[in-house]
Amino acid sequence: MNKKQILALIGIAVTSCFLAIALPLITPTPLIAQSNINLLISAAASMTDALEEIQPIYEQGKPNVNIRYNFGSSGALQQQIEQGAPADVFISAAKRQVDALEKKGLLVPGTRINLANNRLVLIVPNNTTGINSFFNLADARIKRIAVGEPRSVPAGQYADQVLKKLGIFDQVKSKLVLAKNVRQVLAAVESGNADAGLVYATDAKISNKVKVIVAADEKYHSPIVYPMAVIKRSKNVPAAKEFLAFLSSNQAKAVLKKYGFIVN
Repeated sequence: MNKKQILALIGIAVTSCFLAIALPLITPTPLIAQSNINLLISAAASMTDALEEIQPIYEQGKPNVNIRYNFGSSGALQQQIEQGAPADVFISAAKRQVDALEKKGLLVPGTRINLANNRLVLIVPNNTTGINSFFNLADARIKRIAVGEPRSVPAGQYADQVLKKLGIFDQVKSKLVLAKNVRQVLAAVESGNADAGLVYATDAKISNKVKVIVAADEKYHSPIVYPMAVIKRSKNVPAAKEFLAFLSSNQAKAVLKKYGFIVN
């Protein structure tokens, strides 16, 4: 091997060493934003179908974000958050639960917004006849009336208000069957385990086993509104804010309208 060949080999070796050292320094590392983000959304049970349809639409545009849901009664979800259970976003079926979290400083300031509104309706099994108003709930043939537990289920709170405003609460209170969330009320009427029930219009809309008799006059109950906000303990506040912004988009509103929610 002559001198030129030796020098060439040395040059190649030096260049290789330099590249081995320099390349890690100049190769960009993946951005944190590109890593997978898991968002846990605690939401009122009445939002189940709409939010589940929204999930793949959102994830298609945000492939690094995984949405998971925790559905239940708004009161139970509020208690979970107060007790430290993980959640990035809370969507309630009433203001009271979000008000309570806000007063305790558990929400990210400035993230609270109203998502939608709803109506309270009286439903019965499809084969029921002769029922045309709330006052028929006092009839002897109506044995069981399913409603949400008023202390934790907003639909139950609204039902309680309506029955009292109409002056029939004392006549029907012995018939009331309390459920843990509004979907349990719907299931009780669908199965015939209850002769009637009070649910949201959106719940009645998804069932072909019940029929709506009448919608409650809105003057008889508090406004049915769905406020949402980011939870302060969230480890993904920016991503949670982006999800809330999407829920307020026209694309998400179209899904909510499809399921009967009232949106502006």
